[in-house]
Amino acid sequence: MSRFLKNPFGIRFKLVFMSSFLLVIPWLGYQYILEMEEYLRRGQEQTVLGTARALATALNERPELFDEGSYGRARRSADLYVYPVFYPLSLDDSTLVDWQDYQGYELSYGKADSIGTPLNPRGPFARYYHYDESLNFKLLVGEYNRSLYAYLKVVDDKLVYRSEESLSVHRNDFLQISLVTRENQLKRYIISPRGPEFIYAYEVGADIRDLSALRHEERIAGQWYEVPGGYEVELRLPTTMLGEQLGFAVYDVDSEETRAVASVVATSDVNDAERLGSLRRPTPEIDRIVEGMGLTNSRIQVIDRGGRILLSVGDIQTATGLVLSTDLDDERTNKYWKFIEDTVLLPLYYRILTKPSNDFIDDLYAGGTVEGAHIDSALEGEPQTQFRTLADTQTRILEAAYPILGDGAVLGAVIVDQNMNGIRTFRNQALETLFNTILGVMLVISLGLFAFASRISSRIRDLRNQAENLIDDNGRLQNSIRASSSSDEIGDLSRSFSNIVERLTQYTSYLENMSSRLSHELRTPVTVVRSSLENLGMVSQSKESEVYIQRAEEGISRLNLILTNMSEATRLEQMLQSSEKEPIDLARVISGCVEGYRLAYPDFKLVADIEGPVMIEGVPEYIAQLMDKLIANAVEFSFPGKPISIFCRAIKDQGVVRVSNYGPLLPEAMKGRLFDSMISVRPQEKQKEPHLGIGLHIARLVTEFHHGQIRAENLREGEGVAITLAIPLLEE
Repeated sequence: MSRFLKNPFGIRFKLVFMSSFLLVIPWLGYQYILEMEEYLRRGQEQTVLGTARALATALNERPELFDEGSYGRARRSADLYVYPVFYPLSLDDSTLVDWQDYQGYELSYGKADSIGTPLNPRGPFARYYHYDESLNFKLLVGEYNRSLYAYLKVVDDKLVYRSEESLSVHRNDFLQISLVTRENQLKRYIISPRGPEFIYAYEVGADIRDLSALRHEERIAGQWYEVPGGYEVELRLPTTMLGEQLGFAVYDVDSEETRAVASVVATSDVNDAERLGSLRRPTPEIDRIVEGMGLTNSRIQVIDRGGRILLSVGDIQTATGLVLSTDLDDERTNKYWKFIEDTVLLPLYYRILTKPSNDFIDDLYAGGTVEGAHIDSALEGEPQTQFRTLADTQTRILEAAYPILGDGAVLGAVIVDQNMNGIRTFRNQALETLFNTILGVMLVISLGLFAFASRISSRIRDLRNQAENLIDDNGRLQNSIRASSSSDEIGDLSRSFSNIVERLTQYTSYLENMSSRLSHELRTPVTVVRSSLENLGMVSQSKESEVYIQRAEEGISRLNLILTNMSEATRLEQMLQSSEKEPIDLARVISGCVEGYRLAYPDFKLVADIEGPVMIEGVPEYIAQLMDKLIANAVEFSFPGKPISIFCRAIKDQGVVRVSNYGPLLPEAMKGRLFDSMISVRPQEKQKEPHLGIGLHIARLVTEFHHGQIRAENLREGEGVAITLAIPLLEE
């Protein structure tokens, strides 16, 4: 029954299972990092609100900055007004649709803005006498995230592009950009396309016709594309290229044969630094105040009472508020570990982590005005912060608005925005480090526990194997248990088992040798009694005395038979130790024995099923003695009139002998002990005859001498017992 209740979980499994509770450590670390993220979020909220407060304080009591005349539409002049742009502008979509919120501020330039250049020489008053209306354009200049954006809608009745083979940039329609750098140098750039294409700008020298002075300027980007009645140019250049002056000029060529410049329309004299127009911003004072704060990691906007944006600085996509540098860590990281981390660990981590993305669009501020609960609160005089989540990307935006006061009224508000991707990236990096560390620690601990459990299990299995091999199939002690030198509990258990087995071996040896010692010690008194009875029988006795003497002689004979049986097994063991085996035919030896048994037991029917040869290495006399014991046992337990079967054949690599009879079944408890010394299962009515259970024990000794095995079992087909022995065949 106990084998069905065996625990299927071993020590290794239990130790590994218990070590799994160490997973509570990374969970606590995870909760700690989440708590730290909450503290950082609160700190960032206070920082953003403090920034908004500082800027609002700098703008307080400055009502002139919020006069509509300061940021109204630009008036036509040589100067260019730069308007704040509130979201990224696409330069590769072949349309000006993303400028639609600002096109109301564009200015027109036409025949009144014609100028004379070395390519179209005219007098000082050329613009007043030029009546060609075939060329004009509209211009708008804006600023976003430290870049200057501009577009030109050019009306031109005939487009002449630069030929594929031409190296010159002036024999076709082209755009000239002139600017004065912060170092007070005049720079001129030409955009001369070979067709509708992305802009490829050249810096030119004093003479546009000088090919050797052409230099490619990659900082100017944009697109030139055709529209009905002309073309449009959309471009971008960094504000670091600019000083305080800027101008645009459109050159028109009408003849593909002569390729001479017919007219030039410009915002100002683009070839004279003194007469080049200046850059003007609608809110220069506000811009200088914000610029003086030196804030580049937030999006800052200043609005008036109507929610109209007066100034916008910064990009919400990069305004993380928290700058993380990983260059040094990347240099120190092992490339193999980096590969494992990128291909295995990080994809696994980011199944539960949210990876922040800066690829999002904030639609709330897509126009020239803004709105929101925090803005409404600030325009009512109460500062407020709020968090907003963009549904598509799960990006969180932190927004703070602080009122600008003047003359006891709210003039406007300062809005400072940051996305939370910086904190989330910091949290993810902390969790990655935590997970990597915990994973390494857990791996080392698990391997250590597994090795420790394997060692313990191995020692316990070794002790179990020694215990199982301690007793053979016949119940005899054949080995001992090695005492362990370890000082732990398993070593102590091993030493206890070894001591128990040693004492049990001594006691078993005493029991096995007891019969031979008793036989030796009892023979002398038996001989004395026998001789005394013989002498007493020679003296005349009465009839009553003769009866007693006869009974004493029968008892002495019975006692002598018992002593002979007790010493038979011992003598056989001594003889087996000095005997030498020889090749014999087992079938032939058994056939001869069967013929003798038929004469010895005429009242029993012996059925032989013998097929030879069955060659083994053994001693014929011992085989015959073994068969004597088996046949005698079968005769004694057979039912009257039932046959006794003797089977002998070579099966595979063994010679098999089987003696079966119909009779009482073996008790289940005695099957394993039947071949032990002095074991008998005879019924009570047969116990009057002297029998010590030595016969089958002798059969087992002979079988083991021939390196075979012997067993007893009940017959399946009926009531009876079969004793089978298998002896290895002689190797050819």
